[in-house]
Amino acid sequence: MHMADALIAPAAAGAMYACSGAAMCYCVKRVRESQAPEKIPVMGVMGAFVFAAQMINFTIPGTGSSGHLCGGMLLSAVLGPEAGFLTMIGVLLIQCLLFADGGLLALGANVWNMAFYGCFIGGMVIWRVCMKRGMSRRRIIAASIGGCMISLQLGAFSVVLETLASGITKLPFGIFLAAMQPIHLAIGLVEGLITAAVLVFLYEARPSLLWGYEEQKSDGNRAGKLSLGQTLAVLAGAALVTGGLLSLAASAYPDGLEWSVERTAGTSELAASGEAYEIAAKVQDMTAVLPDYGFREGGSAAGTSFSGILGGIAVVSLCAVCCYLLRFFRKKAG
Repeated sequence: MHMADALIAPAAAGAMYACSGAAMCYCVKRVRESQAPEKIPVMGVMGAFVFAAQMINFTIPGTGSSGHLCGGMLLSAVLGPEAGFLTMIGVLLIQCLLFADGGLLALGANVWNMAFYGCFIGGMVIWRVCMKRGMSRRRIIAASIGGCMISLQLGAFSVVLETLASGITKLPFGIFLAAMQPIHLAIGLVEGLITAAVLVFLYEARPSLLWGYEEQKSDGNRAGKLSLGQTLAVLAGAALVTGGLLSLAASAYPDGLEWSVERTAGTSELAASGEAYEIAAKVQDMTAVLPDYGFREGGSAAGTSFSGILGGIAVVSLCAVCCYLLRFFRKKAG
């Protein structure tokens, strides 16, 4: 659901930067108040896993479209909504700058559409409500599917509203809405199943990693089958394999947003002109070392694999640096 710059006007883009920036400042404040330094490596590893998982587009049968994991719900169920939201910003920033995935002008909108709803609606609201009476496999599955489907519906609707506010005449509100919502309902279902599988694994391996588990007394707060280090090693290995190998099997069909734009406007690539668009394009051209997840001289499997591995390392590094500079998860002295 990464929006290109051509889908949003500079004024609307500025408004979405402001909304996402306000949410980010709130999250920074809340995370700095937390006293859980053990979450720092979890942020990096989970961020790398989500980055790698987003590289795998899965086909939506019978539509000619594909979808990919957003990851906000998954991150929030592990890290909590605030740390999850900040980790998602790191993922989207790396995708935008290093790989030109999503426009720089549209980055604020992409953070809102892909991270805010997953973290604060899927995570803070739906996950918390479902786990109120105790954590179990069944509740984890229900929360994952429901949270992902609802958050993707909200994200897709926000895209439609942002194009409407931007005056994109080639995307009439009613027609674009009718294309966006059903396809993202299907994508949300698949994302929910993937999210549920990962969270059930964590529940069995290291349940204390799940947000809110330490407050639960329903199953005696069991330790789980793996240590924290072993669990993170499994997730890191999964991120490496997913980004380096499984990404090669990604669907070639356009994702739900591109598919909807093409069905509505007759083309998946809309044109936009203006100084703001030119500046954003120049910045991305300078920073994108692997545009579209491949080498500049031509597409190849090696370029895709290298992108998956490099991107994961970049996300881990960015999370670690930001946690250090912003003094996240500090323990009180003494």
